[in-house]
Amino acid sequence: MKFTVIVVLLAAIAVNGRLIRRYRRSTHNEYKMCIPEDLMNSCNEMASQETKSTAKIVCIPARDRMECIDKIKQRQADFAPVDPEDMYVAAKSPNQDFAVFEEIRTLEEPEAEFRYEGVAVIHKDLKLDGIPSIKGLKSCHTGVGRNVGYKIPLTKLKNMGIIGNLAEPDLSPRENELKAFSTLFSKACIVGKWSPDPVINDKLKQRYSNLCELCEDPAKCDYPDKYSGYEGVLRCLAHNGGEIGWTKVIYVRKFFGLPVGTTPAQPSNENPDDYAYLCPDGSRVPITGTPCRWAARPWQGYMTNAVVVKTVDELRTKIANLYTIGNRNHAPWLEKVLELNNKTLPRENKIIGPGDYLDKANYTDVVERDYGPPFKTTRFCVLNQDELEKCRTLSRAAFSRNIRPRFDCVLEKTVDDCMKAIRDNGADIITLDGGLVDKAQKHYNLKPIISEVYGELGGSYYAVAVVRKNSLYKSFADLRGAKSCHTGYGRTAGYNAPLYTLLNQNLIKADQCPYVAALSEYFSGGSCLPGSKDPANKIPEKTAEKLCSLCGGNVDANDGTSLDSKCNADSTESYSGYTGAFRCLVQGQGDVAFVKHVTVPGNTDGKNPESWAANLKSEDYELLCPDGGRAPVDQYEKCHLAHVPPHMVVTSNSKTDGEVDEIRNALVSIGKQFTDRSDLFKLFGSFNGKKDLLFKDSATGLVSLNEESPVQKKYAELLSVINACQPKA
Repeated sequence: MKFTVIVVLLAAIAVNGRLIRRYRRSTHNEYKMCIPEDLMNSCNEMASQETKSTAKIVCIPARDRMECIDKIKQRQADFAPVDPEDMYVAAKSPNQDFAVFEEIRTLEEPEAEFRYEGVAVIHKDLKLDGIPSIKGLKSCHTGVGRNVGYKIPLTKLKNMGIIGNLAEPDLSPRENELKAFSTLFSKACIVGKWSPDPVINDKLKQRYSNLCELCEDPAKCDYPDKYSGYEGVLRCLAHNGGEIGWTKVIYVRKFFGLPVGTTPAQPSNENPDDYAYLCPDGSRVPITGTPCRWAARPWQGYMTNAVVVKTVDELRTKIANLYTIGNRNHAPWLEKVLELNNKTLPRENKIIGPGDYLDKANYTDVVERDYGPPFKTTRFCVLNQDELEKCRTLSRAAFSRNIRPRFDCVLEKTVDDCMKAIRDNGADIITLDGGLVDKAQKHYNLKPIISEVYGELGGSYYAVAVVRKNSLYKSFADLRGAKSCHTGYGRTAGYNAPLYTLLNQNLIKADQCPYVAALSEYFSGGSCLPGSKDPANKIPEKTAEKLCSLCGGNVDANDGTSLDSKCNADSTESYSGYTGAFRCLVQGQGDVAFVKHVTVPGNTDGKNPESWAANLKSEDYELLCPDGGRAPVDQYEKCHLAHVPPHMVVTSNSKTDGEVDEIRNALVSIGKQFTDRSDLFKLFGSFNGKKDLLFKDSATGLVSLNEESPVQKKYAELLSVINACQPKA
């Protein structure tokens, strides 16, 4: 009997071994390409193409490139297209084994080692005694924040000790850079937006006006300007008094009529013999000779992990085949998915780690460009592990993409703890609902500096009441005794707007103090008002119990901890926030949900893939109008409780103007960069399945707040009514 069992086991092992080997062989022929989820249709179209290679591409969706890097590391995906900045993030990931296996080169320079090389060009007869003697020269640059004309000279000159302190604590990182250039050069042309905030931009250009004196229009000092950009630098040098210009090699060769890669020499009115390359060691090289670079920008390419490297030749062949087909058919997926076009081609390179790849171009310190100590940070206050993870991912993405100062993350338990931390200089910023902004100003000496933007509505949104279409509620009076779902205590859509509506309709009397208790009595069926148990809100215990009765804690937890976070005012309470309050209604806990106008459309009709929302239809819900009656969810402009200001980022009133300016710069910069390129990092939208972390999912941008808007003034009147009767300790 024992012998029979052993034979059967050995046979099973042998069979399973063959199955495992066969599986491994088949997976060698299948490559999982990580792609931002918005491009899945294009990727699947590409993957369906028949090629000479029998290898298969399987498209793996991710939130953005940052998540793709994680998925490749964790073997959930095999490869993805990357920029040098993504390679930097990958190289800094602990215990990584990433490998760059293919480059995306141009047809014009298919044999070039780098995408481009940053060089310094001078007049041949310019008298210099080494690099230190460039001080006082008239300098021409491509534009503010750009690689070869700004970041490379700044980084390399700093490393050489030519540029002094770039970490003056009273100046923002950008102003430190501009001051350094302004001190080093007598005149310059550095066009562009020196700050994304127009007020700060104007202030800096007035303060360092010599950096605009060589521009075509010094007063504007912005694009378009014929003395900016790669070729404009050389025009500035040749025809506008410039003595040194920072540009890239390919444009030097074109400007002087020299051959470039596959492009033959062209006629030029400029004489290359009158100019020279200035090398980092202070020597000179003729323009017609081999250029001496200060740094180079590596090519974009494709990155994988050590497992896939073993069979990477199959993948290279597949990419080459797809490139041929995509070019021949002018397929949109060629550029969207593979990031190739009719001016580029995939080119095999010697397999190399991303850190070594950047180092060989002398580019790592250009990405890092951090001039401390002291190393400045903008510290985001977060409320839970989900926000902490998003904050840390944002920090890595923003730092790699030249946004300074870098972001740091401070974890606190409650919103009030965060406001205290910011007041006491333990953190710098948090995004708050308009109602909480009022509290922050009055009780914690904080001020709003940045506003979220919501598409066509700009800096405002509508607070609405949502009921099921099959319910019998037709007015707010009908809601007496009902069960209610709220975003959170003190928040605009979920608390202030419905309370104001009940007061305005005399359904809660002005003398029913405190109003929070009156609210709990009005919705006597029970409520979920997250944050009610927070001691900072001073709500009596019995009232808080009623207001938390419908909350569920983490309803998705399967480890017995579901109620540990019950009634928390963050994502650890499943019924907190806009989406949470709507979920509270959907799952039958409440009869009405007080949310914002985009909450229902954003979580129905396939917009939210979570199991509780996947099959919801927007037509099954309606808005309850304060004047009576109901309306479809898209008619919020005529059926809403209040038109209210956006969520805002607040900081301490005790900060200097310079400190506030650098925070504004960093926030507006991430708002612009990661709105224009959400594939790099998805700033707005769900993160690991969690909604409204750091910013609201419905936000479409960030703008500076310099004055109070009409919507804010109107909202202040609403708050004055509610704040007339607050809970007492």
